[in-house]
Amino acid sequence: MQHDFYAFGTPQKISWVLKNDQITEQTREHVEMYLNKVTQLQSTYIALHVGIFWCIGTFRIKNEDTVNVILDSKKMHEHLTNENQINDELIENRTRFLNQLIHQRKLRVHYLYNNENLARKLIE
Repeated sequence: MQHDFYAFGTPQKISWVLKNDQITEQTREHVEMYLNKVTQLQSTYIALHVGIFWCIGTFRIKNEDTVNVILDSKKMHEHLTNENQINDELIENRTRFLNQLIHQRKLRVHYLYNNENLARKLIE
């Protein structure tokens, strides 16, 4: 199955949207260790990791599915497509965990840049 996945975060909240034949929207407040202690970019990486993990855990994304991760941040897109490095330990850890999930579940992930972010609309 093919999915479009959107993630967004602020220092207070994270959100994600999974779009395929239906739309699943989720919003969560940050856990205390991150609440008001992370940047918007760090928070969006957390949302991406947590959201993909949640979608796998609830069987919305299954092994070998195709996931189009729609990013409205050029910095994230360049980092995740290996065009650019980010010197941030939290972001590097989230990226490593995300890549582990992708590899373990044999997901076909495509990182696409687009100004429209359905997950951003859940928070703003």
